[in-house]
This record gives sequence, C-alpha cells and structure tokens, in this order.
Amino acid sequence: MNIPPRSAMVLAAGLGARLRPVTETLPKPLIEINGRTLLDHAIDRLVLVGVERVVVNLHHKAAMVAAQLSRRATPRVEISEEPELLDTGGGIKRALPLLGEAFFAVNSDVFWLDGKDHALLRLASGFDPDHMDAILLLQRTVTAVGYEGSGDYFLDAFGKPRRRREHEVAPYLFGGIQLLHRRLFDGVPERTFSLVRLFDRAEEAGRLRAIVHDGEWYHIGTPEGLAATRERLSSRRIER
Repeated sequence: MNIPPRSAMVLAAGLGARLRPVTETLPKPLIEINGRTLLDHAIDRLVLVGVERVVVNLHHKAAMVAAQLSRRATPRVEISEEPELLDTGGGIKRALPLLGEAFFAVNSDVFWLDGKDHALLRLASGFDPDHMDAILLLQRTVTAVGYEGSGDYFLDAFGKPRRRREHEVAPYLFGGIQLLHRRLFDGVPERTFSLVRLFDRAEEAGRLRAIVHDGEWYHIGTPEGLAATRERLSSRRIER
C-alpha cells in the first residue's frame, strides 16, 4: 500500500488505572505533554499523513474527552461510545462501520517522535493487503521511555514478528501504533476481546508483519512514565 489510509482510530476508552491518582480527575487521553493533550498529539500525527476521518472510542470520563475533541477543526472526528469497556479489539470491531477497508489504529497512552520519515507512512509503505492483515510498529525496549517489561516480539529479517513466550525476554515491544485491514476481525463473534488475540491468529497464518520505529517512543502508562516523558521533553519543541 503506497497511499496511506484516510481513516484511523484512536483508542481512548481505557480507565488509566495504573496512572492513578492522575486519572481520578483527568482521563488519560487529556494528559498534556508540552501543553498539548496526548489525544491531540496522536490526531495531529494522523492529519500530517493525510488522514481525513478519525474515530475515537470513549468510556471513562467520556464527556470531558468529547469536549476536547469538539475544539478541533480538522479532521472529521467520529465518536464511538462504549457503555461498557470492550477492550482494544472489541472497541475497534464496534467502530468498523466508520472505518475504511484498511486504517491506522493508535493507542492514546503512547507518544512518539518520528525519525527520518513519518512512522505512519513507513507502516503504509510496508503494508501489502494481499499478504497481510496487520502491520505493527515495534520499539526497541532499551530505548523506550517509561517502559518496564520483558518486551513483546522477536522480529526476523523478513519483517515477520513472533510474540514472546513465557519466560522469554524479547528485544521489541509493540508500540501501540498499527495499520490494520478490516478482515482481521472476520469470524470473531465476541464483543469484548484484545487485539493481541487477532495478532496471534494473523501471526499463525503468516499474515502479520512489523517494522521497527526509527524515532523516539514514550509510554505514558504510569506516573513514573509520565514524569520521565515530561522531563525528557521539557526543553524540546514538538512539531505538529
């Protein structure tokens, strides 16, 4: 795929439990980095690569997030409200009627700076819809800010990822940024499920690919991660 998708989804429904007490009064997507919310940073990057419609799923403090979205002039924003949490896969499945055949999906608790090229354009140029159902942006664990864990994936020379097994330590984490084809969701009857389940299925079928991010990546999942991100970026001008 050379032309990037024109639609995208930002996952913004989560409770942000690990970020308490911050998220007791402020939903995680509205946390600010350098004076701009995480939600707006994500949408700004989608607009930069030509996305015209963004679907945002809402649950926790939905009215506050919707009010923030109403302040944007571009792009066209659609809201997918979740009376009950549907997890990452269920949230996107519910919103599929509002999305294109292929679309970007971005977690609202990550922040990234592009390298030489836009990460989203790199995903689009690496995506072959005839042979893939999803392509993921991976980040090296050793350079991820705000991340503590054992990684998620190994990656071979052909861009095929393998999810780590129990007791393994993997060099790459899934960065919460991806390009998906709607057929990834075919044949899943459940309403509530994780995207990881679909990634595993695509991996087994040989239809999952990944690229490694060549810029900076920050995880805003905990108060420590938020503090580390703000400290690292406090003197930086962020383009948008």
